[in-house]
Amino acid sequence: MDRDEALIAQYLEPNPNRPGAADWWVKDRGVSVWALVGYWKTPGQDVESVARAYAIPPEAVEAALAYYRRHQELIDDRLAANAV
Repeated sequence: MDRDEALIAQYLEPNPNRPGAADWWVKDRGVSVWALVGYWKTPGQDVESVARAYAIPPEAVEAALAYYRRHQELIDDRLAANAV
């Protein structure tokens, strides 16, 4: 198992209320991957600032970004839908 897979397995899970790859979230926090990615994409943000803003470990943000790299089109579509 590579580092990305390990982070994803440790910190992320499917959202039981919204099935689908676009709606995975941080375990025990209920913060969606797409929300973390959207905040991370804001100019001036980095892993540490996102972690502080959402009160989660930096490794959980790294897991979300690893998940995003694997599902970029789905996450980008979700971000675009929420921007309307």
